[in-house]
Amino acid sequence: MIKNALILAAGKGTRMWPLSENIPKPLLPLGGLPIIERQIQELMKVGVEEVHILIGYRMKEICDYLDNAELDVNIHYIVQEQQNGTGHAVNQAKGKISGDFYCLNGDLIINAENLMILRENEGELTMMVTKVPDSSNFGVVESKNGHLISIIEKGIGGEGMINAGIFLFNEKIFSAIDGIEKSIRGEYELTDALESIANQIHVINYQGFWKDIGNPWDLITTNEEYMKNNVESIKGTIEDNVAIKGIIHLGEGSILKSGTYIEGNVWIGDNCIVGPNAYVRGGTVLCGMNKIGASTEVKNSIFLKGAKAPHHNYVGDSIIGEGSNLGSGTKIANLRFDKKTIEITHKGKKSDSGRKKLGAIIGKNVSTGINASINAGSIIGNDVKIGPNTLISGTYESKSTIV
Repeated sequence: MIKNALILAAGKGTRMWPLSENIPKPLLPLGGLPIIERQIQELMKVGVEEVHILIGYRMKEICDYLDNAELDVNIHYIVQEQQNGTGHAVNQAKGKISGDFYCLNGDLIINAENLMILRENEGELTMMVTKVPDSSNFGVVESKNGHLISIIEKGIGGEGMINAGIFLFNEKIFSAIDGIEKSIRGEYELTDALESIANQIHVINYQGFWKDIGNPWDLITTNEEYMKNNVESIKGTIEDNVAIKGIIHLGEGSILKSGTYIEGNVWIGDNCIVGPNAYVRGGTVLCGMNKIGASTEVKNSIFLKGAKAPHHNYVGDSIIGEGSNLGSGTKIANLRFDKKTIEITHKGKKSDSGRKKLGAIIGKNVSTGINASINAGSIIGNDVKIGPNTLISGTYESKSTIV
């Protein structure tokens, strides 16, 4: 039995802006609970008793949340003062973990089934790989007869097997990291350490859905997939004349008001108000203290805590940040006329989201006036004010006022 795990959760997650400006990436939601809490739940299922978490960026929020999460596992924090690469990150656990341990990136979906597959290689250094259609942003793995040959860092492109960010390690990995030099990027890379002992590294395939949650739209895709396996739990109140087609989680203190129609698997956290006469569609996640009001339609979107769409709104394939409020009649488009995948512009760089349907990524404490229109693929920073009848398209920095 493997009783130890290391979760690497110290990074800033700059690609997750504007969400990561206020929330550390491991605390972003996966099916209504933080990603890192979901990971710990799966680790507990396979017998892990000691979880070591590498923290750095906004570490207090991570500690405060997990210390109050009532998880039946011992949690230990390792502070990474300076971030000098993935190898440096793993090496912070040297002397703190002995024997076999799972090692996970803190921004991944993981399940007990794959952890059990890893466990079959107990006593051996093992990495999981997965096939992706575009490998240009990942380390491409070459293996033979189940053993590592090489890892080629970003830039190859095309379909390929990549490092899935899920490992089974023991003390041998620390010795390997101690033996490497800084990379051309000036960092100690875990991939260099793995390559240095390639003949000792077993390579096995990850089973099922895998996603690197690097960008906000990846968070939408991952929740969309995760919600397919939503577990029904109804603690709140359902008024008469509410239609539910699919599996819902309805948290304590939440209420579905008369005339509301729920279609597809939906997570509604604590103290939410939905309706009257609201239409909530599959994949939607309300993290708590949300309001989806009269004649509002929400499809496959994530509302962080306190976000509201109270009157005559349409929100599709979007993320609405903490405390943000959509004025009456605010609509968010999520589809191009030509049906092509939606491109995003962030910090002057354009990238393809890979999604044909993508609405807006909206930061914390954003307010829109009545009848504002937000175009597909827009990113709106934190503390932004958008005037009535305004058309939004593109990327807007935090604390902007748009009229």
